Amino acid sequence: MIDDVLLTRLAAVAEVIQDPKLKDFTTFKLGGPCPLLLDCADADSLTTSAALLADAGVPFLVMGQGSNLLVADRGLECAVLRYCADREPAVEASGSRITVTGNTLLDDLARIAIEKGLGDISFCSGIPGTVGGAIAGNAGAFGQQIGDVVETVRLMLPDGSVIESTADELEFQYRSSALKQSGAVVLDAVIKLKPCSIETMQAERERILELRRTKHPDWKVNPCAGSVFRNIEPTSAAERRQAAGWFLEEAGAKGFRVGGARLFEKHANIIIAEPDATANDVYLLTEKMIAAVQEKFGFTLEREIKLLGF
Repeated sequence: MIDDVLLTRLAAVAEVIQDPKLKDFTTFKLGGPCPLLLDCADADSLTTSAALLADAGVPFLVMGQGSNLLVADRGLECAVLRYCADREPAVEASGSRITVTGNTLLDDLARIAIEKGLGDISFCSGIPGTVGGAIAGNAGAFGQQIGDVVETVRLMLPDGSVIESTADELEFQYRSSALKQSGAVVLDAVIKLKPCSIETMQAERERILELRRTKHPDWKVNPCAGSVFRNIEPTSAAERRQAAGWFLEEAGAKGFRVGGARLFEKHANIIIAEPDATANDVYLLTEKMIAAVQEKFGFTLEREIKLLGF
């Protein structure tokens, strides 16, 4: 139970928002209310808030930018701790090693690293979400992934306690890590980048951003959560993953729609939530996409987005 005494203690360490609509905190712009949202500006705010809630027996979850979430229309019954830097983050560097907070937006990290000549992480350009979320999901593009450059992380466990882990202990795999199972949250990380000229990195960043502009929707204009399903593990000697979007297109899913949820016209693995869409529309559309691929190819797609709530 969240009583007035607990609220006062929480308000001393984080911004307290009571009964917020979670659609205001996800890139899908979908999701019902939760009893309490705590906007945590830094790692200390997050760990203190988590410890207070844990001690009081109040269930909670942690979210970043909400770029990989589908929150139920009914909302959530637990508290939500938001760990996302809405302002310019601080990135500290010592040679080719960079210390970055988990609430830093991934694209901000790429931009700052390039602008300051700290090292090449241009493959992260344009990817939404926070550094913490990216590490948990081992985000990447163009054959590279963030797990390749992580050295160590400082983690918050579900009870609010803090530990340190090495990259090996995170057990990075394609779009996954041990953090997905443990529920630990990345407070900050040390990454090591390869030196590269600013001009070369900036040119590559601009190339990637332009490529994304031509092939991917801007979630601020067309609410979405990027790729809905994971790419398919290799089944041939070529050992290359096959795009889930190709299977969806071959299965005739490109024109699928349920209510206000539809497939993006340029990418069969991205769902757009129109102004009248519900989270249930999106969920039912993903089920329809899964069924189409199952019928044509005989295997089941695996969601990359995370479902929260009933």
